[in-house]
Amino acid sequence: MSIEISHVGKRFGDFVALDNVSVSIPSGRLTALLGPSGGGKSTLLRIIAGLEHADTGRIEIDGVDATRLPPQKRNVGFVFQHYAAFKHLSVRRNVAFGLEIRKRPKDEIDRRVDELLALVHLQQFGERLPAQLSGGQRQRMALARALAVEPTVLLLDEPFGALDAKVRKELRDWLRRLHDEVHVTTVFVTHDQAEALEVADEIVVINDGRVEQTGSPDDLYDRPANEFVMRFLGPVTQLDDQLVRPHDLQIHTRPEPSTVAGRATRITRVGFEIRVEVTTITGQVVTVTLTRNEFLALGLRNDAAVHLRIAPNSPTTAVATTDQPSSTSPSLAASH
Repeated sequence: MSIEISHVGKRFGDFVALDNVSVSIPSGRLTALLGPSGGGKSTLLRIIAGLEHADTGRIEIDGVDATRLPPQKRNVGFVFQHYAAFKHLSVRRNVAFGLEIRKRPKDEIDRRVDELLALVHLQQFGERLPAQLSGGQRQRMALARALAVEPTVLLLDEPFGALDAKVRKELRDWLRRLHDEVHVTTVFVTHDQAEALEVADEIVVINDGRVEQTGSPDDLYDRPANEFVMRFLGPVTQLDDQLVRPHDLQIHTRPEPSTVAGRATRITRVGFEIRVEVTTITGQVVTVTLTRNEFLALGLRNDAAVHLRIAPNSPTTAVATTDQPSSTSPSLAASH
């Protein structure tokens, strides 16, 4: 079921949470709303769910005007960051809750709950209380409960934000596989760039209440619309007046056409990559990332004379000034 968001605006007092936002969310796809904290992404998700009402604009779900519909009439499943489980009910009863209040037949409820517990790999934990599950298991239970009523749209608000990094990685891999099985139109909010790039079919980058860019992970990473998108979706460094990914810079030990001269002023190994800081003849600090084999082939050492060039066909974005020395932005998995 597709979602059309047209010219939506939302204020909280003097604070503009959303400013004339228009987005098309394709049917059956997994779409990430990505951006920094306070950018408006959770507000937009809550407006889609009907938990907040837009001041201006229109929301359509599968061609139906849902702008003023209450949440229970939108057939939307919603999963919060902190599970919102019924602590006194078993896992099985938590998953069945939505079906029970809709007064579905008991055999239908039992069959549906069995299917969902198997789908989220919790069939052996059906009689446990939520407190007896791990954080990742509780989040899978919350997803099963949201899917029980067969929603046309599944909305996830920072679904893995309360979990540690290892469990978060496991769950986002699992969410991608789950989505490929159930094919429900899914929208999830995250500020984790790696999460969006790994899981989503489409990414909507939201900042200061406005949409900066919409597209596939490849589109946004390789063809960023502006400086904000390029900085937010991955590491960047600056050479002259161009922002560029550190892995898209080439280092030469001899002058080459269109290269910038400098010296290697710091060399650091970080796991599988080597980070080389180069100070150019103009005093600009540029970070280059190399594989171990590339580094060894160059034979670099501290204070070595080097020459930098942006690799052909690499994504770049012009910046207004080059007054400040540049450094690499936080890693893809870092929080903003």
